[in-house]
Amino acid sequence: MSTADLHTLTGAYALHALPEDERLAFERHLDACEACAQEVRELSATAVRLGLAVSTTAPPALRDRVLREITTVRQEPPADGRTGRAGAPAGRAGRWSTYALAACVAAAAAFGGVAVWQNQVAQDARQEADRAQQQNEQLARVLSAPDARTGSSDLKDGARGAVVVSQSENQAVFLASGLARPPGGKVYQLWFNDDGTMRSAGLMDPSAPDDAVLLDGPVDGASGMGITVEPAGGSEQPTSAPVALMDFPGA
Repeated sequence: MSTADLHTLTGAYALHALPEDERLAFERHLDACEACAQEVRELSATAVRLGLAVSTTAPPALRDRVLREITTVRQEPPADGRTGRAGAPAGRAGRWSTYALAACVAAAAAFGGVAVWQNQVAQDARQEADRAQQQNEQLARVLSAPDARTGSSDLKDGARGAVVVSQSENQAVFLASGLARPPGGKVYQLWFNDDGTMRSAGLMDPSAPDDAVLLDGPVDGASGMGITVEPAGGSEQPTSAPVALMDFPGA
């Protein structure tokens, strides 16, 4: 992939829409291209704000229909004989899809057939969709609560953070803009500050540091929150200096 091609991937990267090989190539490019890095930060922050501004819960019938149809719809071949997805040779994209599908079918056969595999995929997708929907609904309730209070702070390396707290919901949401990805094998871990004692509030997605995150657990009497870099999977107590410490608004 040429440098000119890489410059065009900022939007897809900000929306986490790149396949793994292109994502890795683009991240290497980001280390040497400040213009693309700045554009990614701005697009990611905008995507978060737009997502929060227009977020809505899909009707249950739509989710059920999608989950039902993914087990029956066959994959379409590339529309153009010369190219697959935009800018990628059809041979590579087509071969990858064929090999991936063949591997999945072979694995399913080994465990009792394609029907069993399809059922498990659909069940896992339903559970994951239910969890995501519940979290999104709770996040929206916190942000729209009548008593929601917002505080903001500068974070490391020019990033910005905001925390929204609702005492009636007894929960808090953290929003980040411009936060760098954690080092390999590390994650950002969020903490409630209970009078100097740090209580885990969950992990951030290392591939999406510019995101809105519902803190895991009740606010209770916490006066603020902190962010640290921890080993993958998180820690029982902070093991590094905080990236940021933020007081809860009104605390």
